[in-house]
Amino acid sequence: MIPTPQPEATPVHRLARFVTKEAIALLLKIEVHQIKDIRCWPNVILVVAEGLSKFVSYADLPPILAVDPPTNQDFVCWRKRWKKLKEKQAPTFWVKFYARKFSQSLSIAELFNWGKLVGAIKFALSQKDVEALRSIYAEEKYGLEDF
Repeated sequence: MIPTPQPEATPVHRLARFVTKEAIALLLKIEVHQIKDIRCWPNVILVVAEGLSKFVSYADLPPILAVDPPTNQDFVCWRKRWKKLKEKQAPTFWVKFYARKFSQSLSIAELFNWGKLVGAIKFALSQKDVEALRSIYAEEKYGLEDF
């Protein structure tokens, strides 16, 4: 019998670059400090927290700035996941996530980059959510300009 070579490590999902403790905490409605471990498996994320062990889909997590921007293949993954949801849109916690990112921005340039990212994915949000984020963006921009 001829042995078949096995890869050294299992490949990680293409959306793994968007995994953050903050996003997972918002999704699971827990505090960030409660998360003990996040294990990125090929098709799912295992989150271990105080009194909680839960599987999370990569496609439930929003894109972030610190990594490569979303690609068309990423949008396909998200849309495939959203078809299974009642709203057929991004999870509602995405709005809260981006609102926090707007308020945590330390410069107008950083705020602009978050706004640009939200602009790229606004198709996934309801019109009401987009308007809410625009309002928060404008408030934060005004605050940073005064600073």
